[in-house]
Amino acid sequence: MTLIGKRALVTGASRGIGAAIAKALAAEGADVAITYERSSDAATQVVRSIAALGRNAVAIQADSADADAVRNSVDQTVDALGGIDILVNNAGILRLSAVADMTLADIDATLDVNVRAPIIASKTAIPHLGRGGRIINIGSFFADKVPGGAGLSVYALSKSALTAFSQGLARELGPRDITVNVVQPGSIDTDMNPAKGPFGEILRSITALGRYGKVEDIANMVTFLAGPKASYITGSTLTVDGGANA
Repeated sequence: MTLIGKRALVTGASRGIGAAIAKALAAEGADVAITYERSSDAATQVVRSIAALGRNAVAIQADSADADAVRNSVDQTVDALGGIDILVNNAGILRLSAVADMTLADIDATLDVNVRAPIIASKTAIPHLGRGGRIINIGSFFADKVPGGAGLSVYALSKSALTAFSQGLARELGPRDITVNVVQPGSIDTDMNPAKGPFGEILRSITALGRYGKVEDIANMVTFLAGPKASYITGSTLTVDGGANA
């Protein structure tokens, strides 16, 4: 196990990609805190799965649109686990709409959760991160290529913002030997984007592999970036999309 003694916070981890990341980090030896907004039962199940691996785990209720809640979630992680070494900004929302029809509330919500929350969480975690610390932001392959007519413009903007943020922060934290990277999932079978959902066929057709990915595909990449073998990777964007952007 490569992460024994490490302490991680994974936001938005009661289900889907976040839950898979939390479990994968724990399987490598990390103690893990997760945040959730409403799915307390699902969050409890994730905590139990982590505890079954012999690791410490805690679930923290936090709305990522609430700046104070984001700050408090980092502070609670430090209190519960005795520190923080790995921050995975995974929480995100998807509001599909043409720009002309999108409400201001949906624009604000998308930017608050997908952009502002990772900035605030990182800002709060930085004083606690030691040498070898990790910040990993979960983006989207839509940051690089936006299918026409899909109502993804604002969502894609929010995810592409993570790239610039991560590159700048990697420069800031490099002297402290803290790495910052982005993982961009493609079409992953989750509740947000099910393989059998309304967009399943078209998204599957644009991949080189001709299939959706699994949550474990993203968790494996995050776990690699969190570990010692990725110590010289920073300011990078790693796309895991089955070749959709090839």
